[in-house]
Amino acid sequence: MWDANQVPGYQKCAADFEAANPGVRVNIEQYGWDDYWTQLTARMVAESAPDVFVDHSQQFGKFAELDQILDVSDRVAASGIDLSQYQDGLVDLWRGQDGGLYGLPKDWDTVGLYYNADMLADAGYTQDDLWELEWNPADGGTFEEFVAHMSVDSNGVRGDEPGFDKDNVEVYGLGYNESGGGYGQVQWASFALSNGWTYSDRNPWPTEFRYDEPALVETIGWWRSLVDKGYMPPLAVATSGVGSQEALGAGAYASLIEGSWNARSISELGGADFQVAPTPVGPSGERGTVFNGLSDAIYAGTPHPDEAWAWVEYLASPDCQLRVAEEARVFPAVKEASDRAVAAFQEIGVDADAFSVHVTDGTTTPSPVTDRWAELQTIMQPTMDSVLSFQSDPESLAPANRRVNELLAE
Repeated sequence: MWDANQVPGYQKCAADFEAANPGVRVNIEQYGWDDYWTQLTARMVAESAPDVFVDHSQQFGKFAELDQILDVSDRVAASGIDLSQYQDGLVDLWRGQDGGLYGLPKDWDTVGLYYNADMLADAGYTQDDLWELEWNPADGGTFEEFVAHMSVDSNGVRGDEPGFDKDNVEVYGLGYNESGGGYGQVQWASFALSNGWTYSDRNPWPTEFRYDEPALVETIGWWRSLVDKGYMPPLAVATSGVGSQEALGAGAYASLIEGSWNARSISELGGADFQVAPTPVGPSGERGTVFNGLSDAIYAGTPHPDEAWAWVEYLASPDCQLRVAEEARVFPAVKEASDRAVAAFQEIGVDADAFSVHVTDGTTTPSPVTDRWAELQTIMQPTMDSVLSFQSDPESLAPANRRVNELLAE
């Protein structure tokens, strides 16, 4: 695993599993995100990878194509697992190009608009107001009005008041951590998706991406304009080494689009009351968010395939996922457990409806799955960095998109 926050919940699942399976021992190893993939790749090369590991939708295509993880389709069928018990769309994230199933859903995530509730009250907004925000690429709508009013310069002047000094901003109305490359999950994707844009022609396994479409180009142009107006920090400031959550906690950002997986940690930042609202409604008339999730994959070289499958089957079961739900860290994939997690989050003061509203309203877009993601990002990351730092125009997405599609055609 890479998420330290989830270890306690899975330790409890492991204890229950071991009690029901005498002679089988589960050892949970946790690494930070970057070290995790480095360790995993190195251990696969050395043929000593863990029997089971947490997989990400942007990584699994590569592992499946290289035959590094097991197809569990036959085992799922033999066990009679009801795939309809999982939130709609999650199972398909783990289907290979060969039609095989390379994991079972363990959780799901959407994004929300986190904000400093103390600053919100000082600015004259209510929490209910944020549920009503809308945006458009022409004038930004009430969402841009919000981030303008929440922006404050070093003289205490707000972004929507005369004399606002955009070059000396004390509090940015909206923060971010980087340009988002070709994914933009916690940067620009919610805006683009609610503007009618989609990543690709199909998912999973797209044959072409759509970074050149007007709906995205105009979205990025508007999003970048928030930097020019002083409502969002310049890219160099956002990537200076201070994390976006830390900046939110320190009062440098009034709001931040972030994932549901960080709901617990953001609520515990301290120093202020931090809450969350859903992403704003876009020109499509709906909200938008990337819908992603994780799975537990079985290493193809495991010397214990039957025991590994038994563990994976248990991790994907209502029994384990209901236990994980009680931890109020993530939203498990099993529908029943998702509901329990929403209640658990509400009990600790987190408005989990801000995340689940996308699921109930059907405003989610599955995370794109391709085995060329790493190569795609070598094109899209510098392209989006260049656009957001005003070194190139949003129209440069078109030639970048051609290069991406040429890559897929190879």
